[in-house]
Amino acid sequence: MESGESFNKDTTGQKPTRSEIQNSKATVRLPMLLGITLAGGMLIGATFFGGSKSLNTIGRGYTKYREILQLIENNYVDTVNTDELVDFSIEKMLEKLDPHTAYMNPQDAVAARSQLEGGFDGIGVEFNIFKDTVYVVTPLAGGPSETAGILSGDKIIKVDDTPLAGKKIENSAVFKALRGKRGTDVKLTILRKNEKEPKVFTITRDRIPTYSVDAAYMIDNKTGYIKVNRFSETTYDEFKTALTALKGQGMTQLLMDLRNNPGGYMDRATSIADEFIAGNKLLVYTDGKDNRYDRQTFARIAGQFEEGPMIVLVDEGSASASEIVAGALQDHDRALIAGRRSFGKGLVQMPVTLSDGSELRLTISRYYTPSGRSIQKPYVPGHEGDYEKDLEQRSKRGEYYIADSIKNDPKLKFKTDGGRVVYGGGGITPDYFIPRDSTWQTSYLVQLYSKNIIREFAMEYTNENRKKLEKLPFTEFDRTVTINDEQMNKLIKDATDEGVKFNEKEYNRSKNYIRTQIKALVARTIYQKNNKGGQNNEFFRVIGESDDTYQKALKLFDRADKLEHGMFTYNAPEKK
Repeated sequence: MESGESFNKDTTGQKPTRSEIQNSKATVRLPMLLGITLAGGMLIGATFFGGSKSLNTIGRGYTKYREILQLIENNYVDTVNTDELVDFSIEKMLEKLDPHTAYMNPQDAVAARSQLEGGFDGIGVEFNIFKDTVYVVTPLAGGPSETAGILSGDKIIKVDDTPLAGKKIENSAVFKALRGKRGTDVKLTILRKNEKEPKVFTITRDRIPTYSVDAAYMIDNKTGYIKVNRFSETTYDEFKTALTALKGQGMTQLLMDLRNNPGGYMDRATSIADEFIAGNKLLVYTDGKDNRYDRQTFARIAGQFEEGPMIVLVDEGSASASEIVAGALQDHDRALIAGRRSFGKGLVQMPVTLSDGSELRLTISRYYTPSGRSIQKPYVPGHEGDYEKDLEQRSKRGEYYIADSIKNDPKLKFKTDGGRVVYGGGGITPDYFIPRDSTWQTSYLVQLYSKNIIREFAMEYTNENRKKLEKLPFTEFDRTVTINDEQMNKLIKDATDEGVKFNEKEYNRSKNYIRTQIKALVARTIYQKNNKGGQNNEFFRVIGESDDTYQKALKLFDRADKLEHGMFTYNAPEKK
């Protein structure tokens, strides 16, 4: 999702990958990842905390903790902030449980919840903090900022009479400044490129919807493509709308992209899986300490696409609710899972708002796929560092590049409806392995992103050519617009001016990728207003041309068709 006063989501902190750089992840702009990574795998509508267990043990611990806190407050040699001590002690205590039980202070809790809500009140811009300055990446189509005349590349230097710049500026401060009750006015002082004097805009805040379906379009006359970036409040409704539209355009086979989707609400995930799985088959079940949190979720509706070849893309950034969908489809032999092994998060959290507005996300159960697989990867309580380094270790083992490097536990072997072998204990292993393409990844490219060179260049190109570009239908834009050598030389000069030393060998490796990125960013800005539901179809159409995983997946529909009809019996993963 690329909308709102927010940064794009990140996933789990690995080195920059194709999809991270393609979708402007960590190396493009600092992400607002807190709400996304902590949201994955939430169970909503669960029975609230209860039970009849004695509180004596808890009471003794509470008394001891209160005594120590009081002694510190009254007698410690220096003045201390007891609120900070409490927050720190809670965080350290939770480390003894599991990697996904988490505590958030009130400010972080609000930011996290907003990532899964259907919208917020604000001015409708996507922003980026670069060099201690807030840049407008894009005003949202039809939003208050676009209506007022805000452009991509504008620098927001003041909000009302308060400066919005400096080394300590953080995304939370920008959220606080730009968001507010709908109907209220906010005055922005803007510095526009090539203009010496700042401009002042008065913008009336309004409801800004947020979206989780990034793209939904027909690749050809029979193949549909849907990309889901998380499972939020509105995801199922967005997905149903997209699926209906594609079927109306003649779709008979579907490529669903869950790469770098870190999860969200479990019930939205199962509702989407239900659109593809016929009858009343089991979709997922959860198992907790007692039966309060034990659930079985079955297919219950006549879905829109229960027949037809289907491929689901996953990678190491696909977690939690994404794994629920992929696991159900794989276990019932409904879809061919392609890509790389998923993250491996099979723990379910219940969000509990505390009295001061802070939030505890407590693990209450584990979830299991229909075949009985727990997808949670191993962890040792109190050793979060090792857990967090798992993706780094996968890279060192070569797992992103060689299928044989995936080490499944032979003791955790399960079978799909059709008898194919699948494994538990650490993510969804794909049926068809597609290695990460690193041919274009260079240090020079990473520096271009870290200095924001590519995005700045794309914004400048768009603004200089906007009138001409807006007259072109996308098919003509895609056919005729190319970032030529002269323009690429200008980008090199811009980079050099910003301190990025030119490396000809690395530049030649990354050159075609850079061209595609610039063109995709331009397409997004020009055509975004033509899309419904916050989708960036033209951006992903352009990106798809150089997306190796996407292109290889399109060649697998014959296998997906055989799988659907029970004619494809290989064990996961097939190695190619």
